[in-house]
Amino acid sequence: MTRKLNYSSFAKLRKSIFAINYHSVTETSPVREKEKMLMLIFVVLIALSYASLMIALKKGWSRLETPLYDYETPENRFSIVIPFRNEAENLPELLESLLLLNYPLELFEIFLVNDDSADDSEKIISEFIEKQPQFDLKVIQNSRSSNSPKKDAIKTAIEISKFDYILTTDADCKIPQNWLQSFNTEIIKSNPAMIAAPVTIEVNTPKFGTAFEALDFLSLQISGAGAFGLNRAFMANGANLCYKKEVFFNQNGFDGNSDIASGDDVFLLQKFIKQQLKVTFLKDKFVVVTTKPLNNFKKMVQQRIRWASKTSAYTSNFAKLIGIIVFIMNLAFSLSLLLGIFKLFPFPYFMILFLVKFNVDFVLLYNASQFFKQESLMRHYMISSVLHPFFSVYVAFLSLFGGYQWKGRTFKR
Repeated sequence: MTRKLNYSSFAKLRKSIFAINYHSVTETSPVREKEKMLMLIFVVLIALSYASLMIALKKGWSRLETPLYDYETPENRFSIVIPFRNEAENLPELLESLLLLNYPLELFEIFLVNDDSADDSEKIISEFIEKQPQFDLKVIQNSRSSNSPKKDAIKTAIEISKFDYILTTDADCKIPQNWLQSFNTEIIKSNPAMIAAPVTIEVNTPKFGTAFEALDFLSLQISGAGAFGLNRAFMANGANLCYKKEVFFNQNGFDGNSDIASGDDVFLLQKFIKQQLKVTFLKDKFVVVTTKPLNNFKKMVQQRIRWASKTSAYTSNFAKLIGIIVFIMNLAFSLSLLLGIFKLFPFPYFMILFLVKFNVDFVLLYNASQFFKQESLMRHYMISSVLHPFFSVYVAFLSLFGGYQWKGRTFKR
């Protein structure tokens, strides 16, 4: 009798639960449809915003004129500034490339600024100077006065420089032979206060990690250049940047952002633009500076955190808009893929984001790879296109909530 009662009670309970579930499903299904519609609207808005932005940057890139290669007679004088810290491994290639510069020796000087190196960097430079006494090359010590060692190094050199134009690069770079010829010609033709120029990562290995790093770098390069073409410039790279010394001093140099460790390039660019000074991007294949890949995921993350940590201090509203749209797209892409795998988000909605992002990014990156003659990188694009949003979101969150390490130093946000 007890068993029958228990079984009967269980059966009634099961029917009651089924009835409750049935009613709750039928009652909430319109709500779920409404939620799906809102999700779809959100996805479409993100996709359209992102696609519009990337298409605009592609148009900006196309608007940039590629110069004719009839160089003007050398007449402008350059002070080349290169900060270094423990770069003994990279300095020989840099110095060798400087030796090959096709420009009158009396029209440029070189400052290598030692930022507290503990390796054989100075010894390597001293040996080079002994072998090449015709070069006006000086090694000076960094004079620290702010939270930014690199800005201090550049400022230290500029204060004792004797020529009209400052040209900065990095110690892990290689310089093209007609580097100064190209800048001289651009100055004669356009007379800008600042000239930004392209930088690319040297790729000598088929490894995916290097390709991923190079593709990420290409995306930054073409986005920054495209913004110049839209007259909305906000980003430049200090590894290939030229500006008038007089204007640098008139604008008080790095004052106003000296508390931020990085940004010797972008903050100076945005300061020039704020004063309505003429800035240009030199879309010239013969002026491209190459830098070495990090080939280390941890170092790459730290470098990207260093770059991302300064974005909150940008004065450019266009730069902030780009940052917001790109971050939202990457976050939506990452979350929708993860939730879609566990059937917590409609997978077709993820596919909308994926297809839009995949295609517009491909167009941008393919154009960049053609310009830099790195089309082989596109073989890795499929995998990179899935992984890169996760990487970007990861870096963005780290840049918001923590500091970073760079060249043996720890910096707070």
